[in-house]
Amino acid sequence: MIGYRMLRPWLGNQLITDLFKARPACAPSNAEFRPKSLIQCYCNMASYDKAANQLVDWKKQNATKESATTGTGCPLAVKDATLTVGPHGPILLQDVHFLDEISHFDRERIPERVVHAKGAGAFGYFEVTHDISKYCAAKVFKVGQKTRIGVRFSTVGGESGSADTVRDPRGFAVKFYTEDGIWDLVGNNTPVFFIRDPILFPNFIHTQKRNPATHLKDPNMFWDFFSLRPEAMHQMMIMFSDRGIPDGYRHMNGYGSHTFKMINDQGKAVYCKFHYKTDQGIKCVDTQRVNDLISSDPDYGIRDLYNAIADGRYPSYTMHIQVMTMEQAATCSFNPFDLTKVWPHADYPLIKVGKLVLNENPTNYFAQVEQIAFSPAHLVPGIEPSPDKMLLGRLFSYGDTHRHRLGPNYLQLPVNCPFKVQNYQRDGPQTIHHQGGAPNYHPNSFGGPTDDARAKRLLPPYSVSGDVQRHDGGDEDNFSQPRNFYRNVLDAAHKKRLVANIADHLKDAADFIQKRMIVHFSEVDKDLGKQIADALQAKTKLSANL
Repeated sequence: MIGYRMLRPWLGNQLITDLFKARPACAPSNAEFRPKSLIQCYCNMASYDKAANQLVDWKKQNATKESATTGTGCPLAVKDATLTVGPHGPILLQDVHFLDEISHFDRERIPERVVHAKGAGAFGYFEVTHDISKYCAAKVFKVGQKTRIGVRFSTVGGESGSADTVRDPRGFAVKFYTEDGIWDLVGNNTPVFFIRDPILFPNFIHTQKRNPATHLKDPNMFWDFFSLRPEAMHQMMIMFSDRGIPDGYRHMNGYGSHTFKMINDQGKAVYCKFHYKTDQGIKCVDTQRVNDLISSDPDYGIRDLYNAIADGRYPSYTMHIQVMTMEQAATCSFNPFDLTKVWPHADYPLIKVGKLVLNENPTNYFAQVEQIAFSPAHLVPGIEPSPDKMLLGRLFSYGDTHRHRLGPNYLQLPVNCPFKVQNYQRDGPQTIHHQGGAPNYHPNSFGGPTDDARAKRLLPPYSVSGDVQRHDGGDEDNFSQPRNFYRNVLDAAHKKRLVANIADHLKDAADFIQKRMIVHFSEVDKDLGKQIADALQAKTKLSANL
């Protein structure tokens, strides 16, 4: 019979007392009732989610117990004991099973992502419901077509063990496994970003990470950078609004954020932006619940996504595009390639394209989520980069970091591998797809792959001009769009929450940094600046009186 001491940490003292005193409603009515029956009742009544029951479900689906083997497939006679001289003797060097286990364990971890380290993943499909062939000739946009996708959601600044419910932008990256190769749409849950020049990115990320001396998050680093680069105001306003903490990953929108270029079958180009709107509705987490979740369920976002898919409640998102012609871009009142700005929907309305549906959980997190590798450079014929500086900076950086994290053949990993590859890249560590005896040089006379006529037709020439110099665009209209967001998007109650969220974070920064930020917030709206100043003053007085 299960003892009292074993039960206490599981059920608690009060429940143990009840166990030995009372007969619950679920207990058998016969006189043979014993506390063990009650234990079984409580076990049956307990409600566990699908994520918590993953191993239970796996056991049900894999009833046959297989023999354990070494990495080479050799069956093991004894799995859980080293080879020793007598029961207390030294381990022998010939215990190759032990050596294999330990040496593999020593190499299990790979470098975590320098940003977006904590994430959740899922798979599904993209189905095209509306025709956009007048804008884009990419095969993925053929009406009625279903394309397999892999999606990774993430926070930005936290480490791989950090909480899912922190105030931070969320990554929303989509990998399309198209017949023309991999297309990665590497976006976020906001349509803008903090900076507009990629040379600032390493320094910006340093401010979101830990102080190099204290190894603590540092509000002075955080706010000092933003006070000196007010181009971040638009993203800051969104991040400190309710949408700064979405309720998991199912209840937030996604955006390609950057400006891209589309080419149609006639070789005509337009600029575009991608949006994917949640079909579950926008839901955000209030501050009090956030504090509870950070301590009680730091993996809330991963768990929520996994359980929804396991229960058949498949998350979906409707894809739209915005389109801007070359002529419109030439006369646009703002820089259409500026990642800190949105395209007004009144001028560039949303055009529906299709639906993203996530209906498959990963079967192994490391292989399918930790190793999935996205890059804005992974494009297909019909989709090209624009002059967006941030996009152009990312074209190199992502592939570079994947080669560091995963190795030079990261594209040969199953989760990253396109349907068909024919090129002249060979060898390197962990080569999987070697392309047999095909020629490994170009040009050649032996039938090796060559230029694709369709791809060439979808690559029309374009002109660029201008003086070559280092242009610092830090002062390019940093306040008009944040002002519109504050005045026309947020209601009165939301504005109060925005002020409270900003003041609660800014209060820990140095006074001179606070004053700089108040100047910037006043540029957005004088009343906003005053409210934040008053809130900071009130928090300072409260702290002094404690």
